[in-house]
Amino acid sequence: MIDIVGLQANREVEAFLLAHGADPATELAARGWSGRALSATRGSSDDLTITYAVEPCTPVLTGEESGVAHDGGLAASDLANVVPYQRIAAYAVVRSSRGILMTELSARTNAEGLWNLPGGGLDPGEGPTDAVVREVHEETGQHVVGVSLLTVMTRHWVGRAPNGRVEDFHAVRLFHTAQCLEPTDPVVLDVGGSTSAARWMPETELTSLPLASSVPEALAVAGVPL
Repeated sequence: MIDIVGLQANREVEAFLLAHGADPATELAARGWSGRALSATRGSSDDLTITYAVEPCTPVLTGEESGVAHDGGLAASDLANVVPYQRIAAYAVVRSSRGILMTELSARTNAEGLWNLPGGGLDPGEGPTDAVVREVHEETGQHVVGVSLLTVMTRHWVGRAPNGRVEDFHAVRLFHTAQCLEPTDPVVLDVGGSTSAARWMPETELTSLPLASSVPEALAVAGVPL
């Protein structure tokens, strides 16, 4: 369960439960607010509260969702047995004197060979900041500090997961910034997981990598030019 809270001058002016497949910024706009993500915290193993600093805006009416994207090759029998699944994950734009930390997605994902920001799914009861610190270390062997929420992105589609199950998938991605004060040569510690390689990349060379779909937007919000 994800609660969205809007604050104006440190006073709560909006609160709602994020529906499956919905995007927080879109839902705030429909309610007449523009917002900037401030924090994402967990009150229990199942709940997440995302807080926004908001200002009034003209409501943006989106209407009913006209079409959720579907992967190709799904039969009618697959769609009849689709399983709703929401995944909350935390990632970070990690900076150091050696550049930006990047991770290559492995064959255990549906995006093998693309380069992503380090991060991954939250463990039960784990807060997003702790997840960033853990995931960065597992995927690259680096230690980070100063983890701060940057932005929230969502994606909603129906497709086949790596385990073969057909899912109505709602990805909620919490992007952060973080610093690595003592960068070393990256080493993937979680061998056999979703990461096959990791490296530091100078900001000016990021365009040489095939990037996962959400990475350019996250880098842009962090002020990294592409």
